[in-house]
Amino acid sequence: MEIAEFIESLDEQGQLMAAAAEKAGTGAEVPTCPGWHVRDLLRHTGVVHRWATTYIAGGLVEPHAPGGEPDLDTDALLHWFREGHALLVAALKAAPEDLECWTFMPAPSPLAFWARRQAHETAIHRVDAESALGTGFSALPQEFAADGIDELLRGFHARDRSRVRTEAPRVLRVRATDADDVWTVRLSDGPPRTDRTSHDTADCEMSGAAEQLYLALWNRLPLSEVTVSGDEALARLWREKSAV
Repeated sequence: MEIAEFIESLDEQGQLMAAAAEKAGTGAEVPTCPGWHVRDLLRHTGVVHRWATTYIAGGLVEPHAPGGEPDLDTDALLHWFREGHALLVAALKAAPEDLECWTFMPAPSPLAFWARRQAHETAIHRVDAESALGTGFSALPQEFAADGIDELLRGFHARDRSRVRTEAPRVLRVRATDADDVWTVRLSDGPPRTDRTSHDTADCEMSGAAEQLYLALWNRLPLSEVTVSGDEALARLWREKSAV
């Protein structure tokens, strides 16, 4: 996907998230984030949006902690969320292609990193907001969902902080059935290592449409929504240990 497509997705997902949050009400529980209410979701995502904007708009090259969550609720909180989301979209649109700033995962450029990361951050939390309504989720394009799987497996869980580990080497395969997308995740006592091949025999395979896999791997859908074959313990291990 191109940077402009990620920015467009970010814009759309943020608007959908705000609309769902407004309809559900800030006091509604968020089933996909046990213990959270919609107000917690808006505060968290709004802080992340503003944190990302500081790097993009300010060209900051050193990491810094996000700001604190606001003591706002109901209409004031929704306004604050929408304002921060709009500022992030505007910063990405205005940023030069050769933007230099801090990032925390490999990417073709800092601009590409932040556009992609914030699009997926917002999409997942849009799903959370819609879960508070209990009426189902807005559809995601196959290409976007497949990209989100790739970012999760080859980005987030390639980092040392991933807790998805096994005592002996094991192989987990993830296969999107609505496209030619396959990921082979090699598990061990170190961080998972993922590539886009399907040559090795897998101990467990998770397959399904890219959107269902994306949401299941982010623990927003139960494993029953995808097909698990082989050693189901590996799929359960992912479920238990993959929280980012």
